[in-house]
Amino acid sequence: MKVTSILIASMFNLQLFAQSEEVLIRKTLNKYLEGSSYSNPEMIQSAFYKNADLFLSKEGQEIWVLTPKEYASLFETRPKGKFNGRETTILSIDRQHNIASAMAEIKIESRNMRFIDIFLLKKLSGEWKIISKVATLMPNEE
Repeated sequence: MKVTSILIASMFNLQLFAQSEEVLIRKTLNKYLEGSSYSNPEMIQSAFYKNADLFLSKEGQEIWVLTPKEYASLFETRPKGKFNGRETTILSIDRQHNIASAMAEIKIESRNMRFIDIFLLKKLSGEWKIISKVATLMPNEE
């Protein structure tokens, strides 16, 4: 009976740990997603490892690579704290030990645009950071 109780308690603790790690990953992702939806460059940058690469979609370019600072600067001239029309949804998170991948959807209805972002995250010094991001502009659905 004691062995069964210990096993059940251990499994419960592992489940709680996994859930708390996902909460922390979501917190990091939301810094980026909310920061970009409410034009907050500091919040955007805080989600990223300083040397991260962002591989983005831009009309006329096969690939557009920015640093977190360069990306965040795209929001500097917009009213900080005001919703800018970027609707975001985290679609998935997959974590293995201290690394994770995640996918999010970003819709900008006013421009009829829908992006899918894929993130790589790593737990660094006890904090989850986005170490890379790739985005694609999805074709319009007809």
